[in-house]
Amino acid sequence: MARTKSNTAAAQSSATIGFEAKLWLTADKLRNNMDAAEYKHVVLGLIFLKYISDTFEEHRAKLLAGQGDYAGANAEDPDEYKAENVFWVPAEARWSHLQASAKQPTIGKTVDDAMVALERDNPRLKGVLPKDYARPGLDKQRLGELIDVIATIELTAASEGEKTHRSVDLLGRVYEYFLTRFASAEGKNGGQFYTPSCVVRCLVEMLAPYKGRIYDPACGSGGMFVQSEKFVESHGGKLGDISIYGQESNATTRRLAVMNLALRGIEADFGPEQADTFRRDLHPDLRADYVLANPPFNDSDWFRKDDDVRWQFGVPPKGNANFAWVQHFIHHLAPHGMAGFVLANGSMSSNQSGEGDIRRAIIEADLVDCMVALPGQLFYSTQIPVCLWFLAKSKGADAKRGFRDRRKQTLFIDARKLGTLIDRVHRELIDADVQKIVTTYHHWRGKSRAGAYEDIAGFCKSATTAEIAAHGYVLTPGRYVGAEEVEDDGEPFEDKMKRLVAELHAQFAESAKLEQAISANLKGLGYGE
Repeated sequence: MARTKSNTAAAQSSATIGFEAKLWLTADKLRNNMDAAEYKHVVLGLIFLKYISDTFEEHRAKLLAGQGDYAGANAEDPDEYKAENVFWVPAEARWSHLQASAKQPTIGKTVDDAMVALERDNPRLKGVLPKDYARPGLDKQRLGELIDVIATIELTAASEGEKTHRSVDLLGRVYEYFLTRFASAEGKNGGQFYTPSCVVRCLVEMLAPYKGRIYDPACGSGGMFVQSEKFVESHGGKLGDISIYGQESNATTRRLAVMNLALRGIEADFGPEQADTFRRDLHPDLRADYVLANPPFNDSDWFRKDDDVRWQFGVPPKGNANFAWVQHFIHHLAPHGMAGFVLANGSMSSNQSGEGDIRRAIIEADLVDCMVALPGQLFYSTQIPVCLWFLAKSKGADAKRGFRDRRKQTLFIDARKLGTLIDRVHRELIDADVQKIVTTYHHWRGKSRAGAYEDIAGFCKSATTAEIAAHGYVLTPGRYVGAEEVEDDGEPFEDKMKRLVAELHAQFAESAKLEQAISANLKGLGYGE
C-alpha cells in the first residue's frame, strides 16, 4: 500500500531527529527542578563549547600532520586557526579537559574557566558565553553527567573522510533541535527567540536570497540567517555569498544568536550590543537586499518618536507596533530589495488608529507582492493566527530583469488548511506544504522554477490593486481566493437530495432507538421516571 504524504513525512521526521530526540530526553532528565529558561543556557553553552573544541581539534590534527598547505605549520600558533576561521581553543577550554574533570565536584568552575578562556582568546565571543556553571543551585553531579551525554555526539560521525562535515552538521542539528524543544518547554516566553523552522523555510525559499545583504532587526536566536545560509549552499552557492546584519533587544537572546551563527562558522554584524530597534537603530544606513523577520506581534509597549524618518506612510499607533515594523522594513530595503516577515492576522484588516490608512498607502505604493494566510498552532509562543507578508520595493525593475510584470498585482495564498499536527497542540508545515506555497509564488513571479501560474479556487488568486481597493484595502487571502471547488461526482441533484434525506431519516430513527434503550437502562438502575 502506498504511503500517504503525512506518513512519509512522519517517517522522515522520525529518521532525521532520532538521535537528537534521544539526546534531548537524556539531557532533560538531568534538568531536575531547574526551569527550562535557565537550563537552556546550561545545555546550549555546553553544546557550543563541544563544537568549538571539535572544530579546533580537527584543524589541529591537520596542522600536526603537516601535509600539503600545512607543511611546517605550528599547531600551537593561534593565527594558524584564525586564518581558517577556526576559533583558537586554549588547553583549559578543550573538551577533553572538561570530560576528564566531569566527575569532580569542581566541574562547575572548570566549565566557567573554559568559557572565560575562550572569550579571552577570541574577541568575537566577548561577553557572549554563559559563565555561571559554578553557581550553588546547579547540581554538579548532573552537570558532569550532561557533559558525558553531549560527548556522545562525536561518536555518530561515520568514516574518517566524512568526520569533519558530519560532526559539525550533527552539532548544528542538535543545537537547532534543542532550541525547538526549549521553545516548547518555555511556552510563551520561549517564542521570543524561536520561529518554527517550517515558517522560516517558507520565508527564505520564497525570497530566495542567493546573494546580497540580509537583515533581521528582531533576529532572536538567528534562525532566519541559518536557513538563509542553508538555502545558498543547497543551491550551489557558498558561505559568504550573503552578508548578514541583525539586531536584538534582549541581551540573553542576542548571545544565543551569536553562538548559533558562530557554531556554523557564519559571520554576522549584530552591532556592538543589544538595543531596541525603535529607540536605537544599530544599522541606520543599511539598505538590505532582503529583510527577513518575525517581530513581536501586536506589541503595545514600544517606543515611538513621532517625527521618525521611517514613518513614510503614516505615524503608527502607540498601542500597536505592527505597522512600525512594516515601515522599518521598507525603510531599510535597497531599491530592488524584498522583504518577507511574519505578522498577526489583524495587520491584514485592522482599521484602528490609522492602521487602515497606512496599509492603504503601502498598497497604493505597489509594495505588497504576496500575502500568505498560515494555519493555526504553528508557534509555541502564541495561539494568535499569523500571516506572511512579502514586499517588493520595485516590481517594475523586476519586470526588466526577466520576471513577470507584477505591477499593480498581488498574489494571495490561503494555506490555512495545510499542515500536520505533530502533537495535541502544535502543527507543522511538512516539506510538501512548504513546496506548494513556494512553488505557487515562484510560478506567479515567472522567472525561476518554470511553470505556468493559475488561480486555484480556495487556495491562490492573483488580484489587482483595483480589486483590493474594492475590498476596502483588506489583505486577507480568504477574501480573494474564494471557495474551494467541489468535485462533481456525477449524481443528479434531485437523486442526491432524496438519498441524503432518506439517510437523515434513518439516522433519526436509530437515534430514537438508542434514546429508548438508554432510558430503559437508567430506569432499571432506579434513575428513571
